Amino acid sequence: MSSPTAERGPGAADASPRKGGAQEVKPARPEQVRSRYWLVDLYRSAIGKKYVMALTGVVLMAYVLMHMLGNLKLYFGQDAMNEYADWLRVFGAPAAPESSILWVIRVVLLVAFVLHIVAAYQLTRMNRRARPQRYASRRDWVAADFAARTMRWSGVIVLLFVLFHLADLTFGVANPDFHHGDAYGNVVASFERVPVSLFYIVANLALGLHLYHGAWSLFQSMGWNNPRVNHWRRHFAIGFAVLVVGGNVSFPVAVLTGLVS
Repeated sequence: MSSPTAERGPGAADASPRKGGAQEVKPARPEQVRSRYWLVDLYRSAIGKKYVMALTGVVLMAYVLMHMLGNLKLYFGQDAMNEYADWLRVFGAPAAPESSILWVIRVVLLVAFVLHIVAAYQLTRMNRRARPQRYASRRDWVAADFAARTMRWSGVIVLLFVLFHLADLTFGVANPDFHHGDAYGNVVASFERVPVSLFYIVANLALGLHLYHGAWSLFQSMGWNNPRVNHWRRHFAIGFAVLVVGGNVSFPVAVLTGLVS
C-alpha cells in the first residue's frame, strides 16, 4: 500500500497543515509588493526631495521674476503703480470674486515655500547622516562653490526678508506711513527709511546667491543633464540672478537718491 504523502504528489508537502492547523504561507517577493502611496515613497528618498526642491524652486523663481517686473511700474509714476496694484486685486473679476485669484496665487506660493524649506531641511539631515564628517581639508572646503556653501544662510535671510516684506508692504504693520490702495506711496515711504533700504539690498544679494545656485542645480536635480547644454546652465543661472537682483536693488536706490519720490 502506498503512503498518503506519495499519493498527493511531490508538491503536496508545501501545503500540508502544520501543528495547530495553520497552513504555511510563503512571503511575497519584494518585486511583488507595490505601494499604493508611491509618491510618499518617492518623497522619502533623496531624489524625491530634490524633485520637490526643483519644482517648488521653479514656481518661486517665476514669482520673483514676475514680482520684479511688475514693480518696475514704480518708474512710470504713482498712477501706473497704483493701477497695477488694483489690477492684481481685481484680476479674474467678474468671473471670479475680487481678490480670489490673488489669494489662490498666495496660497500656491505659500505651499511651495513651505515644501521648499521642509525638503531642504530634510535633505540636509540626510546628507549629514550619510557624511557625518566635515571636509577633510580646507582645500576641499574652498573647492566647494561659495553659493552652495551659503545656501542655508542665504535661505534664512530670504525667509526673514519675506516675513518683513509682507509686514511692511502687504499688511502695513511694519510701515507707519502705510495707506491701503496707495502702493506707490507705501514703497516710497518704506524705502525712505535708510535701515529698511539697506536690509532690502542685503536680503536681495542673499537672494541672488540663492537664485544662482538654485537655477544652476535644478537641471541636475530634474535629470536634465546633457553635456551639450551644460555650459549654458551657468550662464542662465548668472543671468537670472543678476536680472532679478539688479531690478529689486534699483528700487531702494532710486528712492534714496531722489529719482523716485
